[in-house]
Amino acid sequence: MKAIVVNRWLKGPEELAVSQHVDLPAEPKQGELQVQVKAAGLNFFDTLMIQGKYQIKPPFPFIPGGEFSGIVLKSTVPAFKPGDRVFGSGASYAEVVNVSAANVLPIPRHFSFEQAAGLYITYPTSYAALVLRAQLKAGEYCLVHAAAGGVGSAAVQIAKALGAKVIATAGSKEKLEMAKKLGADVAINYRDKNWTEQVKKATQGHGVDVVYDPVGLVEASTKCTAWNGRILVIGFAQGTIEKVPMNRLLLKNISAVGLHWGAYVKNEPERVPEVWRALFQLFESGKLQPALYHHIYTLDTIPEGLQAINNRSSYAKVIARISQDESKL
Repeated sequence: MKAIVVNRWLKGPEELAVSQHVDLPAEPKQGELQVQVKAAGLNFFDTLMIQGKYQIKPPFPFIPGGEFSGIVLKSTVPAFKPGDRVFGSGASYAEVVNVSAANVLPIPRHFSFEQAAGLYITYPTSYAALVLRAQLKAGEYCLVHAAAGGVGSAAVQIAKALGAKVIATAGSKEKLEMAKKLGADVAINYRDKNWTEQVKKATQGHGVDVVYDPVGLVEASTKCTAWNGRILVIGFAQGTIEKVPMNRLLLKNISAVGLHWGAYVKNEPERVPEVWRALFQLFESGKLQPALYHHIYTLDTIPEGLQAINNRSSYAKVIARISQDESKL
């Protein structure tokens, strides 16, 4: 089979290459599924992973990638059978993978493989942040940074579905238009020097009740956060970890809270099915429709897709088609 295999730490995505004759995975162990990968979701952390800069450092050789969708080829658990359409988390830059059934879910009705490939990390991250951590309520103002990105686009949709008034920020006209299409009530360019003043004006001086920040804009956001506001720390896409003056939080009773969705499996496992049940209800209702970058990549062009994420030229969820062949069950 074809797969991208990493044998050493790389300088960047440009050094990734497809191996044409990788051995197929062995028979799945008890509790595992063997899946033909149809599409893979590309993420910023994939680049960190291949550079050895991510908190998880798999032993060499390894297949990178964190999200996939596909068709079950072999199953060792009663919950899935060959032919089922599934999405999940696992080493996804390969035509066939073995994955734990605990990390796999059925694809929602009416979703394509491309739409499903980007669900597993982005949507529960945004839902858990807004609901479990920030307790966002209908009628509140929610500021979503990088609103046209992967987790940001999910956050805009979820916040709107919860009844919030959404103010989106992005760094280009194209991305601002995308945020409005996703449901944002107001879209503001965070490259403008007075963007925080624009946010305050959009809230009639109230300020935002919740800030969703995957970029690293906490300090600036405190200038337009309301009394008792909650700032969600999702990530640091701009590349530096902020040091925020604590008096900024004190003066307005602001709470700054982190969200590490992947750690819920270990620390609060009961929350995981709770979040997915809520998300599936929103998927089935049509309130959440995965937004995809207009260019769909392939296994061979995954490096280009990762570069598009890294240089911020992409928007929404970046996807690669891995296999277009009919499954051989």
